[in-house]
Amino acid sequence: MKNYQLPTTNHQPVINCKGQLIDLSQPKVMGILNLTPNSFYDGGKYTDKIEIVNRVGKMLQDGATFIDIGAYSSKPNAEFVSEEEELTRLLPIIELLIENFPDILISVDTFRSQVAKRAIQKGAVIVNDISAGKLDEKMIETVAKLQVPYIMMHMKGNPQMMQSLAEYEDITKEMIYYFSERINVARSFGLNDIIIDPGFGFAKTLEQNYEVLQKLDLFSMLELPLLAGISRKSMIYKTLENSPEEALNGTTVLNTIALQKGAKILRVHDVKEAMECVILFKKLN
Repeated sequence: MKNYQLPTTNHQPVINCKGQLIDLSQPKVMGILNLTPNSFYDGGKYTDKIEIVNRVGKMLQDGATFIDIGAYSSKPNAEFVSEEEELTRLLPIIELLIENFPDILISVDTFRSQVAKRAIQKGAVIVNDISAGKLDEKMIETVAKLQVPYIMMHMKGNPQMMQSLAEYEDITKEMIYYFSERINVARSFGLNDIIIDPGFGFAKTLEQNYEVLQKLDLFSMLELPLLAGISRKSMIYKTLENSPEEALNGTTVLNTIALQKGAKILRVHDVKEAMECVILFKKLN
């Protein structure tokens, strides 16, 4: 392994979303809108424009600061989706939401630089990349030119084969190395606003997910805001022997632990319950 230096810049808990400064010193909630027919929890649920507007309106009313829109399912063994199909699903909905909610802060969940570019041009303000630039070598340079915040997630391989790559000698150490290298690349292109996502469920066994959650506070050494995306994932429902539909209570428990360990953004399907976690956490602290 090469030795990559950890970032030495002072941590600024504020991100610039196209001129709107968002203070992450207090935790925020990111609501999920899946435009895919095959997402693990709500795939195919939001296809009608009225349903989409109502769904997003409810998330914003419940307290979501960001809405994360994805048009390519990244669940394990997910089907491949062409770039053209991803854009066809995504761009009209961004236009629809900005038309109905002019102040909305949209995060686009994609690993493709051209999809990111087109989405930002349509009005999205954050790029959320499950691959941290590893699935598209032009992604980080593109985001830097767009001058928007970048969420980089830890993953090995791609969604079709990532679960076969869940082998680590020391998973936390290797993840911090991974982020250090990715952050150095991003900084080399002048990318300033970076958020890190440990990638729960991505190239990790159930036990490894809990080890990462247990040691989540160690990622503070990277001096960047941390996003936790645990909502209704298999690490919850497989442990509890239920289903994604029954995993809300477990999600609330693990979101609370993530906040205690330093998470600044909770990416969730259920905004109201996540906001209650944030409010009670803030009261406690």
